[in-house]
Amino acid sequence: MSGDADKAARAVGRELCFNEEPSGSFDADDYEGNEESDEAVKGGTYAVKGSGYVRKEIGPMCSETKGPCVGIGVGLSESGARVMTKAELASTSVSVGPAKATLGLSADTGVGVGPSGVEAKLLGTGFSLGREVGVSFLGTGFKFKLW
Repeated sequence: MSGDADKAARAVGRELCFNEEPSGSFDADDYEGNEESDEAVKGGTYAVKGSGYVRKEIGPMCSETKGPCVGIGVGLSESGARVMTKAELASTSVSVGPAKATLGLSADTGVGVGPSGVEAKLLGTGFSLGREVGVSFLGTGFKFKLW
């Protein structure tokens, strides 16, 4: 598997386990991964498979486009606990600084709790309150990082 495919799998897996955003630019056709292929995941486990992931960073702006993907992740760390499933048909997002807007269709379902806030989603519809404030409806949404 190529380095970019590994980066795509790690990005989706860490998002599921720890609500972490990836960094850097990469472009992957097909990707898959699990916790065993990512030594950097401590206190979490994930399994993901997808087709198409393009991420470009230009200064403070970032754009992402993802094709179909599925995954499941569980994370437990000093920043809280999280369990999330992912079933996404496609999405595209743009972030500038602390703001991020996403247009997509997904059925992500799960919860996350910790010192930085709470998040809940059911079939791609949900909210986050705390360090990050956001809303989503069937995979389309907006979020803003307060600190």
